[in-house]
Amino acid sequence: MHNDEKSQKQHQGNRDVENIQIVKSYHEETKHYYHKSANSLGYLDWANQPNPFRRFEGANLISLPLQNQDDTAPYQDIFIPQKVKSQPLNLETLAQFFEYSLAISAWKQAGDVKWALRINPSSGNLHPTEGYCLIPAIDGINALPGVYHYAPKEHGLEKRTEFINEIWANLPKNVFLIGLSSIFWREAWKYGERAFRYCQHDCGHAYMALDVAARILGWRINLLGDVSDESVSKLLGLNRKNDFHAGEEEVSELLLAVYLNPNDVGALSDVSGNFVEAIQSGQWYGKANVLSNDHHPWDIIEQVHHASEKPATQLSKAPDVFDAGVLAQYTHNFSAYQVIKKRRSAVDMDGATHITKEQFYQMLLRVSSAFSGISWEPKIHLCLFVHRVKDLVPGMYMLIRKKEMLDTFKKQMSSEFKWEKAQGCPEALMLYCLKEGDFIQTAKSISCTQDIAGDGVFSLGMIAQFDESLNEYGAWFYKRLFWETGMIGQLLYLEAEDMGISATGIGCFFDEAVHEMCGFKDEHFQSLYHFTLGGAVVDNRLTTLAAYEDNR
Repeated sequence: MHNDEKSQKQHQGNRDVENIQIVKSYHEETKHYYHKSANSLGYLDWANQPNPFRRFEGANLISLPLQNQDDTAPYQDIFIPQKVKSQPLNLETLAQFFEYSLAISAWKQAGDVKWALRINPSSGNLHPTEGYCLIPAIDGINALPGVYHYAPKEHGLEKRTEFINEIWANLPKNVFLIGLSSIFWREAWKYGERAFRYCQHDCGHAYMALDVAARILGWRINLLGDVSDESVSKLLGLNRKNDFHAGEEEVSELLLAVYLNPNDVGALSDVSGNFVEAIQSGQWYGKANVLSNDHHPWDIIEQVHHASEKPATQLSKAPDVFDAGVLAQYTHNFSAYQVIKKRRSAVDMDGATHITKEQFYQMLLRVSSAFSGISWEPKIHLCLFVHRVKDLVPGMYMLIRKKEMLDTFKKQMSSEFKWEKAQGCPEALMLYCLKEGDFIQTAKSISCTQDIAGDGVFSLGMIAQFDESLNEYGAWFYKRLFWETGMIGQLLYLEAEDMGISATGIGCFFDEAVHEMCGFKDEHFQSLYHFTLGGAVVDNRLTTLAAYEDNR
């Protein structure tokens, strides 16, 4: 090896170490403690509350049709291979794909104040995630392939650029692309420095919303794990700085392929440089609307963003799973659309609702193993507080999502834990009782003293293989750890709705209090996201309005 090559590799190695340290420093700086919270403004600057809807002024908007009847399969059936027939790609099915994933689900109103809810969950309902598609020529949309921004308020596509069919021919047949981006300011306006974490949760929520939407249509999605953030930015037009106002830029998160034939999944792992350059060099339309008149900068978010940017890589493909089967008996028999449409983030739990042990195990089976379409094995495991599950002893439990990690957890966690297999749980479910007892107050206490964590059926903390993941992949994998928590969260939302209960994500928790309770003494494991499920208390002061009836 020449000296200049050695020097270049050494420089890259030093940079990787530096970026990992920046990511770790960010994570440490943005922890909540009993005596101190992560930095934020400390108040809500209502005069500069960001607009939750992005539009590109000057870009042509193509309205998408709304479905007028629910023909979707039962929710549980969409996870069974070959159960749902694959639909062709056309104006109607593309419209359904977005309606099932990133669209508005309803409007809420209290007095003169009105706000939208969406299919994909968001921290604080602030929605930093924006969606894009790269699609071939489709009747009713365009005679040429193009890049489009999805406008959820209008349920339409804004044409950002178009290009010739010869460029599209670089991709496999029967596939189109979806891109996701984040607007950090939307979250930072309320949450300050911790906002970067929440943007990544929401990216994972959106990914799983897209996965479910694809399954409803008989399609599958696959994260393009090799593509660089720079390439995604170019493909979505996010590198065009003059198209965005200062402080409101969008940053690229991920690019995924949607396969019309599930058997084709994995045919695409990256996009060629020629494909990227051909698209980004074309004519682009529209300029992003102004979201706020003023902004408060958070330098630490910029630092962690740049440190966690992903280069081009080559990753192995994890197996397609979602084959847990059905243990629980469902009396609701909701359709897939009914489940995703009525998903809500509960504000309060009733402290009384119970579920059966079989329903509890069914939920955990759904999230227990690797997820389809992503290029890494499970890195997130669940520490659960069981409060109100019939025929299951209340207590602290641990769900291991990768069997090879069991011994490591036993060594890293408190020696007081008993590690007994949960009573009557399926053999495939690695669920262990650590300690029996009433953990209602503990759950509330570590989740920023929020009652909702103890008033539900059960709550949980999502524990990441932190050090190991960053050392194995690099600083860019920090975001993917949060994505995985968001994927789990979205599935738990849907499983709860299908069983007639509700759920909510909890981004506020006392990080080190969780680690101390578990017995973690270093950064080997870190808690990234909390969650709770139970019987929601309905606020009768709010009026629910149709998603699009009065807003198109």
